[in-house]
Amino acid sequence: MSYLLPHLHSGWEVDQAIITEEDRVVVIRFGRDQDPTCMVQDEVLMGIAEKVKNFSVIYCVDIDEVPDFNGMYELYDPCTTMFFYRNKHIMVDLGTGNNNKINWALADKQELIDIIEIVYRGARKGRGLVVSPKDYSTKYRY
Repeated sequence: MSYLLPHLHSGWEVDQAIITEEDRVVVIRFGRDQDPTCMVQDEVLMGIAEKVKNFSVIYCVDIDEVPDFNGMYELYDPCTTMFFYRNKHIMVDLGTGNNNKINWALADKQELIDIIEIVYRGARKGRGLVVSPKDYSTKYRY
């Protein structure tokens, strides 16, 4: 499904997408299009793109094609989703300890919509860290 989402093919394009968007949250999925985890995430992103178009814009970046951010954002996971607002990285406290990014595929569309909405509301108020509506610390129930 990633072919239905807009792709950014260079570091400059990623920077421009983050810098030029004034009123909406920029959601960027870093990963490989052929990775199964990314395929799940892309399908969810595609499903919600129309619903969240008023307050967010969604892009995909292939970490092999654009390796510029791999070190800066520690993009070592198969699929990573990050949020930006007015050229600022917005962190999300998901209860996992890593507030910089979501490094797994969120299969529930409503959960992702809720997270993007919380990011938008918090970022508009000037917050750099927002708290997720759901705690993912017990995602893997051992």
